[in-house]
Amino acid sequence: MDLMQRKQAFVELGNSLQQRTEEEKAALYQQVYQHNTWFTPESIEQALEGIIRYLQPAQLEAWLSRYTLPEVKTPQKVGVVMAGNIPAVGFHDLLCVLISGHTLLAKPSSQDQILISFLAKSLCEIAPAFSEYIHFPPLLKEAEVFIATGSDNTARYFEYYFRDKPHLIRKNRVGVGVMRGDETAEDHQALAQDIFTYFGLGCRNIAKVFVPAGYDFIPFYDAIASFEPVTQHHKYRNNYDYNKAIYLVKKLTHLDNGFLLVREEQALASPVAVLFYETYLDQKDLAHKLATQKDKLQCIVSKEGWYADSLPFGKAQQPQVWEYADQVDTLRFLSTLT
Repeated sequence: MDLMQRKQAFVELGNSLQQRTEEEKAALYQQVYQHNTWFTPESIEQALEGIIRYLQPAQLEAWLSRYTLPEVKTPQKVGVVMAGNIPAVGFHDLLCVLISGHTLLAKPSSQDQILISFLAKSLCEIAPAFSEYIHFPPLLKEAEVFIATGSDNTARYFEYYFRDKPHLIRKNRVGVGVMRGDETAEDHQALAQDIFTYFGLGCRNIAKVFVPAGYDFIPFYDAIASFEPVTQHHKYRNNYDYNKAIYLVKKLTHLDNGFLLVREEQALASPVAVLFYETYLDQKDLAHKLATQKDKLQCIVSKEGWYADSLPFGKAQQPQVWEYADQVDTLRFLSTLT
């Protein structure tokens, strides 16, 4: 398959996902949800809508026009260890490996096997030639190149284990928000989307906000009251109850509106159902705090994207296809393989 054929197959995959009937959606979503109850139908729908956006012809053209992709005479076997924190999170790596002309040896997370397998199968039904390039081996012993995503601890293992092969290793990252104090109720609601989408499990979810000294969280809490149904999900509720109990037993200062705990912390990554915050004195102090944590940040959001290199509130979980995890250009890495 040449690049044009590969690209067209992905466009048709996007069209196929868009044209699914409600019955087909319900059957797939129920199967996925039964396997992993963090993956609700709403979460799966949002994840697949993101993939459909990736696969729009104009999006693919704009993305691929940034590269000179050579026709690969001898495809490399690329072993991909996929994350499973949010639905179909490993799809972007699948897309990058296959669009670059290499062979995918995929190791999906045990939490996200069904969706990844469904997408790969759907692609092979559209373009049967891809069946030679997509494999799900029990082990990645035959891989010549590795892409892996995991925690900071597993990343150290990956770095050691794959040290003699070309590799791209991703670690823990989080999203943060920057507040000025002039945010409206609509701004707070958009920020809440960045906090609660996928129950906060994604690396692009907002786990912490930086706020001016003396910031009042009451308007924020008032504005996000409509997100209270998140506690109807038993796993989210269990996390909320657990963290609240810890704070109460240890007598740790925190804020609580019945479904989101807010606590001042230096750390970036907050537990599920908790939002950390840290105060800053002025713009210089804020810039310093963010600069010292740069390697831990996946994205920054702010009101209308006012802060440099930030996204508007509500856009954290709507990445473009050219926005890479850890800001490492996966496709450029793959395009240089010989």
